[in-house]
Amino acid sequence: MEWVVVVSVLLMTILSLLRVNVIVAIIVSALTAGLMSGLDLVESVKMLVDGMGGQANTALSYVLLGAFAVAISYTGITTILVNFLIRILTGKKTMLLLAIAGVASLSQNVVPVHIAFIPILIPPLLKLFDQMRMDRRGVAVALTFGLKAPYVMIPAGFGLIFHGIIYDGMVQNGAEIAKNDIWMAMLIPGLGMVVGLLIAIFITYRKDKEPLQDIEGKADFIKQPDTNVTFNMKHTLTIIAILGALIAQIITGELVVGALTGLILMVIFFVVPFSKSDKIIADGVSMMSTIAFVMLVASGFGTILKDTGAVDALVASSSEFLGDNKAVIAFILLLVGLVITMGIGSSFGTIPIIAALFVPICVAAGFSPLATAALIGTAGALGDAGSPASDSTLGPTSGLNADGKHNHIWDTCVPTFIHFNIPLFIFGWAASLFL
Repeated sequence: MEWVVVVSVLLMTILSLLRVNVIVAIIVSALTAGLMSGLDLVESVKMLVDGMGGQANTALSYVLLGAFAVAISYTGITTILVNFLIRILTGKKTMLLLAIAGVASLSQNVVPVHIAFIPILIPPLLKLFDQMRMDRRGVAVALTFGLKAPYVMIPAGFGLIFHGIIYDGMVQNGAEIAKNDIWMAMLIPGLGMVVGLLIAIFITYRKDKEPLQDIEGKADFIKQPDTNVTFNMKHTLTIIAILGALIAQIITGELVVGALTGLILMVIFFVVPFSKSDKIIADGVSMMSTIAFVMLVASGFGTILKDTGAVDALVASSSEFLGDNKAVIAFILLLVGLVITMGIGSSFGTIPIIAALFVPICVAAGFSPLATAALIGTAGALGDAGSPASDSTLGPTSGLNADGKHNHIWDTCVPTFIHFNIPLFIFGWAASLFL
């Protein structure tokens, strides 16, 4: 039973590397996990479908955030940002990558649209990337950094939710820690991601890369920014609506409420005509539907791994080899977290599982509360970057592949896995030993 998680996650990874559609890869891997756990095919399918509801809130959030992002784009404020980036950073490859990482970071803590900004902001920049002979893998790493590092380190926006889940998981399983201390535990692992980003920008993808040939008909559909757009009152009201969405999301802790608040404010302020609301929501659904569905299927996969006892068996089997050496214990726990999160594809969804399994082991081994929080948070974040089913990789691909010249696995998942999971593992491991 303990091999179910490992085999099914490896199968998903191999199928994805062979360019099998990610949804098909997850479904096949989930059914394989069910069959290996003793279920028949019908029972496996039923558990997969039933488990898809576990990410229904997230999928609805993404669809509404997509509509919110489309509404923001409708006002032309994103065009101003694109024009600014083109005007100031053309020819400055390193600065452009750092700017993209910075803009992406704002989507987690300041403008809570998460990945929904990417299909709007990135496609107009693709021709610029090709003109500058920029390696799009570097752009994917910069985007994924912005989607992960802020919530790992900063307790605001999505970070407030992430740190809250770590706190709840620890308290519910018998560990004592102050909620305001979680950020200190996650600062060192987060710095590992900063190191990974700098390595990608200044070393791995610094060289010029010749762009692929345009795919007939693909690039023609990418709308280029209007250079005549100037900042006006409509854009000021848009910023107010964005702040309103952020405040609503922080107060309620619900992305759905935040996105809905932003949409309503934009209609009330007449920034978006009411007559256009149907089209804006439809465009938002169209933009985010594939990602939302992948998250739903990944949730079903995670349910099979959890409810059949495969995850528990993996941890129980691992604990037999732990001994009393803290360095070895931390290493194995992080390795288990990597495998689990790669399969489930969501750091937020993985934390409750990991906390229930890690806390008793960490308490018994004498880890401090901060070290335990660092292990749980790092184990949850590990695998999110690099997982074919993660929104942190699906989001960048949705923008970078608008012209059909960017592969999800080889150009997004593999680069982000290498540059973030390795330093996260090392820095998280170090944090667990020194905190």
